[in-house]
Amino acid sequence: MASTKTIKAAVLGASGYTGADMIRLAARHPNIEIVALIAKGHAGQPLAQVFPHLGSLELPALVTSDQIDWSKVDVVFGGLPHGTSHAEIAKLPQSIRVVDMSADFRLRDPKTYAEWYGGEHSAPELIKDAVYGLTEHYRNKIKAARIVACPGCYPTAVLLALLPLLKAKLIEAEDIIIDAKSGVSGAGRTLKQNILFSEAGEGLSPYGIGNHRHVPEIEQELGAVAGSAVTINFTPHLAPMSRGELCTCYVRLAGKASAAALREALAASYETSPFVHIVEEGTIPATQHVRGSNYCHIGVFKDRLESRAIVVSAIDNLVKGSAGQALQNFNVMYGFEETLGLEQLPLFP
Repeated sequence: MASTKTIKAAVLGASGYTGADMIRLAARHPNIEIVALIAKGHAGQPLAQVFPHLGSLELPALVTSDQIDWSKVDVVFGGLPHGTSHAEIAKLPQSIRVVDMSADFRLRDPKTYAEWYGGEHSAPELIKDAVYGLTEHYRNKIKAARIVACPGCYPTAVLLALLPLLKAKLIEAEDIIIDAKSGVSGAGRTLKQNILFSEAGEGLSPYGIGNHRHVPEIEQELGAVAGSAVTINFTPHLAPMSRGELCTCYVRLAGKASAAALREALAASYETSPFVHIVEEGTIPATQHVRGSNYCHIGVFKDRLESRAIVVSAIDNLVKGSAGQALQNFNVMYGFEETLGLEQLPLFP
């Protein structure tokens, strides 16, 4: 029997792309009541003015965090940029649960955070309480967590593809190369020259070469499974599309493992995971096949090079790579069906 309990939610950072998708998804969840939309720079504005596509929703106007009666909030969905989320979350009452989509609680070592994000963490005492929110691999810990740190979009696509293979010792941990591509929405909604239409359109360019901030997050999780430190070769690219993410992982097979064995391991690992789909052999994952959905498509291919394989994963960076995964974690935290509010199929073409 479906639960009828209502969870009162606030969206922190409601004027960004992840905030918008969070509102879009949460507004149709039968057990969520959105009671507050927080966006400092747009305080006082109705939602329809900031996001006309959400104008049909009867939701409160945007406000600042100090205008909220937190005693009437059960859960906060955090959509603030990195470096600003930890200070805001530290102010919240302990009774409020948090599903954070920023990078501020993903790294378990505050020194690593300071190194990669250019500033000290203002709430290091909360890091130990945060659970890494890759739903398919941390469900049991997520259930009881107060703070869930949703993975970055690149780590989501990469880790879903590689964690089961490394855990099964089917690939070598010291030889992983990742070629990743993302739509421009991954850069956020603030004005940046490289994501202007005339700069990003009709072109493809790498960025963050050798120093992208998602690297330590990926290495942290791969290392936890491998039992020792893992160093990867990771290069992201900006693709001329609004949303979508494709990660092509080049791996060296361990022992007598084969591409077929990799496919079998992935299929077994995600047999009960509703949103991870191992595509048919010969089918190539593509961003247009997951657009607007919470699905991750994974394909495995034999390389021409002996003892190597290619693992390709595709997600929507704003859904499975952010707001959708946040809602999936919310469902686990509150004991709802994991798919609740996320039933929409990909939008194609």
